[in-house]
Amino acid sequence: MNDFISIRDLDPAGIKHLLELAGHMKATPAYAYALKGKTLAMLFEKPSLRTRVTFDVAMQELGGHSLYLGPEEISLGRRESVHDVAKNLEHMVDGIMIRTYAHRTVEELARNSCVPVINGLSDYSHPCQALADYLTILEIKGRIQGLKIAYLGDGNNVARSLMFAGALLGARVFIATPPGYAPDDEAINWSQGWAQQTGSCCTITHNPGDAADDADVIYTDVWASMGQENEAAERARFFRDFRVDMGLMRLARPDAMFLHCLPAHRGLEVTDEVIDSPHSFVFQQAENRLHTQKAVLYETMYNVPERMLRHDISVASLAHQH
Repeated sequence: MNDFISIRDLDPAGIKHLLELAGHMKATPAYAYALKGKTLAMLFEKPSLRTRVTFDVAMQELGGHSLYLGPEEISLGRRESVHDVAKNLEHMVDGIMIRTYAHRTVEELARNSCVPVINGLSDYSHPCQALADYLTILEIKGRIQGLKIAYLGDGNNVARSLMFAGALLGARVFIATPPGYAPDDEAINWSQGWAQQTGSCCTITHNPGDAADDADVIYTDVWASMGQENEAAERARFFRDFRVDMGLMRLARPDAMFLHCLPAHRGLEVTDEVIDSPHSFVFQQAENRLHTQKAVLYETMYNVPERMLRHDISVASLAHQH
């Protein structure tokens, strides 16, 4: 892997490899010094608990270092262009993780950087979250192929990435949203194309009960993401029938899992009764961000050569110039 921008960068073999590697890394300290001497720059335009802590700890546990750069240091596209940030950082660090608003910012950063770029979140895609989701499902259910996964709420970056990964892994993914809030047609068509090859399905519905019926996994997310705060009241009216409560959970299989990418707005998209129940695996899911991101860091950064070699500079060539 050169970069990790979207689940769509992968194929079925690639995503299965990452999940297997993440599971192995979770079970063994064998990779403790894999990224010794490597530095990851972490660019944050959005605040975070899980993304910052898990990437920071992941680099430490792999023997490397991480460097936090917040909005006040970077101001991408305002204080300095994305191109210039990329060209500066590629001379100083071995990898870049970015958590931002516009997906095009991630793509532009990757296009202009010769070190790996990892998407920690964008408005279109949340690939690291999807890996953690499916690792958690695999741990609890023992398989992914053929499971029915029901996502209820906004057809946002989390929904898209869950759908993309499910299509590659053979899950039957049902996305239930109010009219006008479904994922975009291009994302749906991509997922349905892969689903035909992996024996799964990708179904869009506006009926939360249809999605939850006999589901193995019930998943939800906040109704208004960061940057959509001014829409929160309106969305609460549109999404109220998509709240995950015990009545909806009873439509699913008796051993159904509940997942949420967090933070959760308790009482809105999910009730306390559900998120605190034995059905809920949200904190195991959050922990698995650490292990799946370690796998992504290893796959993208382990074989990146030293910076001096990367830019074709050597002591011998410098001496020759003099």
